[in-house]
Parts: sequence; C-alpha cells; structure tokens
Amino acid sequence: MDLLIAPDGTATAIYGESIDLHALGAVSITRASHVEPDDFGQWFAEIVDGPTLGPFPRRSEALAAEVVWLTEHRLFPFPH
Repeated sequence: MDLLIAPDGTATAIYGESIDLHALGAVSITRASHVEPDDFGQWFAEIVDGPTLGPFPRRSEALAAEVVWLTEHRLFPFPH
C-alpha cells in the first residue's frame, strides 16, 4: 500500500487492509471507483469522474488496473 503524507500531515492512500488506517487518526473514506461485470461476463473498472477501464476477462485484472490508474492519477498526480 502506498501512503502519501502531505506537509500538513494529511495522509492519502488507496484503501487496503495491509495497515490499519485508523491507527493514524480520523479516517475519511470515499469511493473512487466501481468494479462490475457486464452482461457478457467481462469486467470493467469505472473510475468516479474518470475513465472506464476494460474490458477484462477476470475481476482480479480489473482490480489491478483500477489500483494502477488510481495510484498514477489520484494518489500521485504529479511526476514522482
């Protein structure tokens, strides 16, 4: 899990359960995407206020693409 900590101490991450985010203090969680199948069993990652990624034959592939996109465009939206 990548954790971005701003100069003001605010931490931002793509939600995961590898660390207990509540241990850092107050937590605010917002949905950034939905991963859903279509009528043909193909999987899509629908980014809130962003693109739809896919189709993918497996849900795990859509989830992985979702994390990559969110990391590159929301967590680290600047060159790093």
